[in-house]
Amino acid sequence: MTLAELRHQISKFLGFTIAEHPVAFSTHNVVEQEGYQRLRISYQSQEGDQIPAYLLLPHGEGPFGAVLVHHQHNSQRHFGKSEVCGLVGDSLQAFGPALARQKMIVLAPDSICFEDRRQNRSGTEADEPADIAQHFNEMCYRLLRGDTLMRKVLSDSAQAISLLRTHELVDPERVGILGHSYGGNTVLFHGALDERIQFACSSGAACTYQYKLAHQIGIEMAEVIPDFVAHFDIPDLVACFAPRHLLLLSATEDKAS
Repeated sequence: MTLAELRHQISKFLGFTIAEHPVAFSTHNVVEQEGYQRLRISYQSQEGDQIPAYLLLPHGEGPFGAVLVHHQHNSQRHFGKSEVCGLVGDSLQAFGPALARQKMIVLAPDSICFEDRRQNRSGTEADEPADIAQHFNEMCYRLLRGDTLMRKVLSDSAQAISLLRTHELVDPERVGILGHSYGGNTVLFHGALDERIQFACSSGAACTYQYKLAHQIGIEMAEVIPDFVAHFDIPDLVACFAPRHLLLLSATEDKAS
């Protein structure tokens, strides 16, 4: 089987399709930072719901390379795009400012059920019982309809790549994707299947399904994909990146990676 055939089989299994088109966004706030501007924006998903995000634009004329950065999980659903941008949480997760100061455009959206995409509240204040319940329901309700949370996460990620590639300041041939942990999972699935993505970095997410099942390691909700493990696993996703550039980062003492 060729990599193109493998990529097609996984995409078909997940119900994932790509339809690139210009993605309009609304700008709600602009903050000047050292070396870049931070825009608070929102745009529609392919299903019509609003996706809040930060767009970091380096000072200069461009065109620039661009990176879509997916935030981590860490059982902190009240943190999403803001942690990526260094506004809350772990300073080691502040990939956005570091990249923007290196003349890369950065798009940092909230994943569904995180930060401003929570039904119970917005902002960066925790509401853990409600946050967990919403996330669980987003998974379960889709499974009952024959859909998956992963398909929704990938659809939203593809919309973000379309936004970047059609932005007037972005070189569409220099668009990549980055994420840690939960964000790293999204990178592995989306980057494998979307050849518009030219380079990728996945941190703390390389653990296979087979290893998790054998060692009783928890499965993140978006990774609950019925029957997936009977046909595919993480090495299949990694193979699909070839010949594009992929950096995998894993700590030897991190059982999840």
